[in-house]
Amino acid sequence: MPELVDRLRAALAANYTVEREVGRGGMATVFAAQDQKHDRRVALKVLHPELAASLGAERFLREIQIAARLQHPHILPLYDSGEADRLLYYVMPFVEGESLRDRINREKRLPVEDAVRLGRDIAAALDYAHRQGVVHRDIKPENVMLSGGEAIVTDFGIAKAVTAAAATNLTQTGTAVGTPAYMSPEQASGDSEPDGRSDVYSLGCVLFEMLAGATPFTGPTVQALITRRFTEPVPSVRAARPEVTGELDLVVTKTLAKEPEERFASAAAVVQALGSPKVVTPQGTPLSVPAAQKKSIAVLPFADMSPQKDQDYFCDGIAEEIINALSRIEALQVASRTSSFAFKGKNEDIGDIGKRLKVATVLEGSVRKAGNRLRVTAQLVKVSDGYQLWSESYSRELADVFEVQEEIAQNIVRALRVMLTEEEKRAIEKVATANVQAYEYYLRGRQFYHQWRRKSVEQARRQFERAIEIDPGYALAYTGVAMCCSFIYDFWDASIANLEMAYAACQKALELDVKLPEAHLARGLAFGIGRRYEEANSAFEEAIRLQPNLADAHYFFGRTLRQQGRSREAAEQFRAAHRLRPEDYQPMVFLASTLEGFGSPAEVEAARREAMQLLDQHLEFNPDDARALNLGGIMAARVGELEKGLAWMKHSLTSSPDDSNLLYNAACFYSVQGHADEAIRCLQQAMDNGWRAKDWLANDPDLDPIRNDPRFKEIADQM
Repeated sequence: MPELVDRLRAALAANYTVEREVGRGGMATVFAAQDQKHDRRVALKVLHPELAASLGAERFLREIQIAARLQHPHILPLYDSGEADRLLYYVMPFVEGESLRDRINREKRLPVEDAVRLGRDIAAALDYAHRQGVVHRDIKPENVMLSGGEAIVTDFGIAKAVTAAAATNLTQTGTAVGTPAYMSPEQASGDSEPDGRSDVYSLGCVLFEMLAGATPFTGPTVQALITRRFTEPVPSVRAARPEVTGELDLVVTKTLAKEPEERFASAAAVVQALGSPKVVTPQGTPLSVPAAQKKSIAVLPFADMSPQKDQDYFCDGIAEEIINALSRIEALQVASRTSSFAFKGKNEDIGDIGKRLKVATVLEGSVRKAGNRLRVTAQLVKVSDGYQLWSESYSRELADVFEVQEEIAQNIVRALRVMLTEEEKRAIEKVATANVQAYEYYLRGRQFYHQWRRKSVEQARRQFERAIEIDPGYALAYTGVAMCCSFIYDFWDASIANLEMAYAACQKALELDVKLPEAHLARGLAFGIGRRYEEANSAFEEAIRLQPNLADAHYFFGRTLRQQGRSREAAEQFRAAHRLRPEDYQPMVFLASTLEGFGSPAEVEAARREAMQLLDQHLEFNPDDARALNLGGIMAARVGELEKGLAWMKHSLTSSPDDSNLLYNAACFYSVQGHADEAIRCLQQAMDNGWRAKDWLANDPDLDPIRNDPRFKEIADQM
């Protein structure tokens, strides 16, 4: 092996300084090295020479290129690959930590909570890769690194390349089609091309080993092991470890089903299943496994410390920009602006805020803006004990506000030990405009936009347009214009001019930045409202592809699918939005309503109850929120709380009695209650005031009680 080290050092001397061997497996030898160009420590993996000779450089680099596009917090990214002196190599970050194999060897059986959490991490990585068309083929503890308590999967694409070279020689453990102790039955037999369900099986083997201290099937030889896998029933992990509940045991057993059709259909389904089981401590105390294993944070509105106390929009805007930046990070759960800003001006304990928003950390801060000088302070606090994880003060010129926001986001990432993909790093560093004046108009527009009244949305549009006048290249401002025009058209003024303006604005945003998720979201909303559904659906799908955790994309996609009568698909999008923003009442309200068309009574009732709980929590801090009161009135009626529902509905209309959107929801409320005359009156008034969502009207189950009323049909015909 010293000969290989010398050969490697000589071949790669121009780019890498090879330090030492750190590991060896069936496929490759791993060296610690220094990337000279980028001044970073890397892990340099070199395929065994005989394997490299069989495989060939062209085939190897082709398979590696496919894997190189994977960017996910739980996937170790590929930095580089190539051929040097007939040696095939690939380069990844050097992870400071240990492998899952090291930990299992040390502890034998992991704490149940840790096993579930790491299993979710691996499943999330597999789900992402499978959606990109990449199957790992060799999931095992050796290919999972542990960093900051999280699992990071390595070597995507390598097993397929090696399979091509090693054919079906199963005696070469780790170099053929996987590692025998973790191979699925179909992978071992070689009868068919492995798909994502094969990786699910391998994950099941890893889960079993983390919990039981051994793989589900063992044997003195490879052939004996494989024979047992085909002929013996799947063992119970609970039999080996009694504190594992029956529910978790069933999850593991399902991943290990012999037939692919009997396993979880996808790695995403494993993620969801591992979010719900309860485990039992050795003392017999039930312990819920958190539904989300992501790091979590709420960003509170920053306090205005300016001399004139007139920078409220600016303080709110900075906090919102930090929320938006952090929301691009898939490994981070970020409370929505609506939820976090409910605590504005309230002297609440950080611990109480964290519990209400279901987050582990809270960022709070202040802004003092005087002339062209800016002073920003921020501190990140751990909810459980009030411990300050990080704090900083920035005294800068106003023009440096973008740099300050980026630094705060980067410091939060470091404090929470979140691993960023390259795309996420670029998203945080990206500045939407370099013009501070344009940025200030944009922030004013956002403040008006969130007030959700016709006049405020119209004012928001004017502020966004002013930002564009100052900086014609401000793509985000164009998305603001598009969203405002869409909402104005949908709820208050269905003139073709508003719709055409929405189309034009989102098109301009895409011309300026085709990779801007918000631009595709705005396009989806505009085309959905304009009943151009094929284009709308494609736009939403692209927004979600660019930013999978963009909750608004899932939420508005769900609304658009519901308009089309595609209730089951709509429900899935509402569920996705709820997972991303579990404290937000809106996705759950619409999920409950959508399920009424096809869900079981128990499923519908559970969704209604959860929606009511979220509405109660929201209205406790936002008692005059007309939209929450309005939607809440319908939901309260659905769960039998009629007095509360009526009180909420009346309250919602006191501030804006002519608001067509509120009137439409009032029509739904009275329809559910069987008050047809009042429902028809509100519906007619909503239409008279500009409400024109004909397809929504046609597919809203709340209106089913009055659908056969001749007056309803007359209104529908007028649209």
